Amino acid sequence: MTEQQGTDDEPVIEVDQTDRRTMAPFIAAAVFAAVVLVAIVLGAVLSPAEKNVTDSDKIAAAVHRYAEARGTTDSTPPPAVACQGFDESKSPLAAQFGGAAAGKSIKVTNIDNAMVDGDRAKANVTIAVDGRETPATWNLIRSSDRWIVCN
Repeated sequence: MTEQQGTDDEPVIEVDQTDRRTMAPFIAAAVFAAVVLVAIVLGAVLSPAEKNVTDSDKIAAAVHRYAEARGTTDSTPPPAVACQGFDESKSPLAAQFGGAAAGKSIKVTNIDNAMVDGDRAKANVTIAVDGRETPATWNLIRSSDRWIVCN
């Protein structure tokens, strides 16, 4: 049995192969990718990571700044780490210092339960002075966008 190759009854289907392809979809995808990339870069520039720091992180930084400054200077309070009218005899480190603190090894070993109430905060801080650990509740106040130690 042989196959029929085409008869006069069947209509001939012509295929138009002259359609032209365009670059429009590829250009649109490239433009979209560029817009997304620019948005990511602008987001990183206009909203830097330091603005994502929590109050607990800022309080921890203030405690570390105070302890480091207090261990390196006899100035009471060290500049820019304590509030106006700060009384060193009522400071959380007063019992450990017994006077001069400069040269003593001060290490913050734990900071927890940081509680913020407006521009005031409290945190439970454990410090080690010359190897002896002492827990205390530290009071802090907000000065501009920075926390400082206060009585």
